[in-house]
Amino acid sequence: MSLLVGIDFSPVTDAQIEIVDRLASAKREIHLLHVTEPDPSFVGLAAGPEEVQQQVAHELQRAQTELEALAERLRAKGHVVDTLLVPGPTIQTILEQADKLDAEVIVMGSHGRGKLFDLVMGSVSAGVIRKSPVPVLVVPARGP
Repeated sequence: MSLLVGIDFSPVTDAQIEIVDRLASAKREIHLLHVTEPDPSFVGLAAGPEEVQQQVAHELQRAQTELEALAERLRAKGHVVDTLLVPGPTIQTILEQADKLDAEVIVMGSHGRGKLFDLVMGSVSAGVIRKSPVPVLVVPARGP
């Protein structure tokens, strides 16, 4: 069995890792996924001044470092974990990766911002739930 865990480095991330640790057996692969903004040059836009390019590179490196730190926490408990840093639209990318990795469960975090925020801005968790062919476990912002 494979778990895909959508990580956004918000305060709910630690609760997600705790839940995944409890859910995953030694036979389950855990895939930690962080979806990034697409590279501006990839989508046909000018990448901007060198400072902007350096900032984007720095943010990607920071995200990869944080993702690896989370993976190490789970590996230390005997889990098989890999990390994915994938650019793209968040909901679509999560669903594509779940399909590609043959994930049986997607684990998401909820920020708990409220119905008005979700109505205006949308909710990644809600979007994944609506479109996912596999079960989605949503970990609330208040923790496990």
